[in-house]
Amino acid sequence: MKNNSNKITITYILILTIVAVLGHYFVLSFSAATSPEAILKYNYVKDLLLILFSSLFFKYILIQNDKKNESVFKKLQETNNEIIDSNERYDIVAKATSDTIWDWKIEEDSFIWNKGIQGVFGYSKEDVGKTSKWWFDRIHPEDSLKMSVKLYSFLEQKTEKWQDEYRFQCADGSFKYVFDRGFLVKDKEGKPIRMIGAIQDVTKQKEEEQRLRLLETVITQTKDAVMITDIDTTENVIPNIIFVNSAFTDMTGFPAEEVIGKSPAMFFGPKSDIMEFDKLKTSIQDYKECFIETISYKKNKDEFWVNFSMIPITNKDGEHSHWISIQRDVTEEKVRDKEREQLIRELTQNNKDLKQFSYITSHNLRAPLSNLTGLLNLLDDMIVEDLELKEILNGFSKSTHLLNETINDLVKVVIIKDNPSIEKEKVLIKEIFENVFNQLSFLISLHKPILKIDLEEVTILNINKSYLESIFLNLLTNSIKYRSENRQLRVSITSKVIEDNLILTFKDNGIGIDLQRNKDKIFGLYQRFHNHPDSKGLGLYLVKSQVEAMGGTITVESEIGKGTTFTIIFKNN
Repeated sequence: MKNNSNKITITYILILTIVAVLGHYFVLSFSAATSPEAILKYNYVKDLLLILFSSLFFKYILIQNDKKNESVFKKLQETNNEIIDSNERYDIVAKATSDTIWDWKIEEDSFIWNKGIQGVFGYSKEDVGKTSKWWFDRIHPEDSLKMSVKLYSFLEQKTEKWQDEYRFQCADGSFKYVFDRGFLVKDKEGKPIRMIGAIQDVTKQKEEEQRLRLLETVITQTKDAVMITDIDTTENVIPNIIFVNSAFTDMTGFPAEEVIGKSPAMFFGPKSDIMEFDKLKTSIQDYKECFIETISYKKNKDEFWVNFSMIPITNKDGEHSHWISIQRDVTEEKVRDKEREQLIRELTQNNKDLKQFSYITSHNLRAPLSNLTGLLNLLDDMIVEDLELKEILNGFSKSTHLLNETINDLVKVVIIKDNPSIEKEKVLIKEIFENVFNQLSFLISLHKPILKIDLEEVTILNINKSYLESIFLNLLTNSIKYRSENRQLRVSITSKVIEDNLILTFKDNGIGIDLQRNKDKIFGLYQRFHNHPDSKGLGLYLVKSQVEAMGGTITVESEIGKGTTFTIIFKNN
């Protein structure tokens, strides 16, 4: 623009100089024959013509210059509009791709970021640095060295292109995974002077990759067979296989290449359950989850029981995309189930036989025992002088009495085990204990135990009165029977209600039981833990049977020489 003005000025001066010289030459040639007045007029006219000519010429020059300026301005405006449009497109593309654009003037170490550095990473305009150091300082320490080596190798033009994945720090201190790629701008000599790059946030993609990699590891490493099929049922009612893991090959003997592209129906055979197969087909048609169990066949035609599931998989748009199947070989479980069923049948039959034996035994022994008891009662009225015979008869009488008690206890046990639906009623605990106390009044007065009774005024629901009385009677009798000879017997009987549970506790300071040796035998049938002459090993078995028949539980704590505590819990609802 300055050069153009100089050209116009020089041209204008030259033209005016030529006109002035020509005018002066004409005046000199004209002045010899002309009067001074004429020459003066001529000078006036000449100056006016010079001014007029210069004005017209200057106007022409200005008009031409205006036209040229207008053309230049128009071109500049068009260029400016193109730049504006380009910048707008650039911003729109940057927003659409969520890219953060950066411009690095390498020699000046000047850095410019677009608005993505704020929108994506949360930095305010004031926080954003203007040098490459600010950029490098925010790259994760574990990624910084690797990224720097690749970048400077690119700047030295040892590599053709540069792109890298690294973690970039956000304003809140967290890190995002980014994919960065850059392009070099070179001068006429091929020296890099500028680099422009675009950073893309790939955190979600990275997390998804890690999730998929984890799922892949689970699928490939799991011991369960995994099979994935497509959804196309035009050729087969069960869609074709597109993937199987190594566990599937181990289970069936089929390598992946022999089953991919085929329908899982190939594993069904003559002994497969057709009902289960139909169930699977229906579920696939309805896009519903399905679980079946049937006989399947391996590559070598061996049969095995398989637990087979088919689960529909949908994509992010909610469209059904695949089926995934988890399969387990449950042959051993099936064998164990059959053995268990057989054992249950045998135990059930044995139980029936034992009950029948108990009924027969108790019935057949009842009559002879009654006769023996009657004969012994007759002998009580007779005077026996022979001391040896008298001792024999006393022993016989005592044995008969113990046998009769044993038969009675066995009958009670059989009745409890054979009648789960016992008669139940509301019972007041204190009334039950008073009945037991009266029955044992002779033993209590004889041994004079210190009794601590703390029974709440509570009514137990759904309890068999005679069973509860028998439990109290057995436990209190045991406390007296197995008392210590070295100290006075103390017996504590308490009850308390916690939420819906009634807890009864029987505690004594008797001789105790060795639980380390007998823990699993405490409530067993005919289990004796002391050499007491009246011990038959039926009392605790009977107590446990009665407690459980009423839906309760019983536990024991005991220590030799210190005593025993029984805890009974009933649901009071």
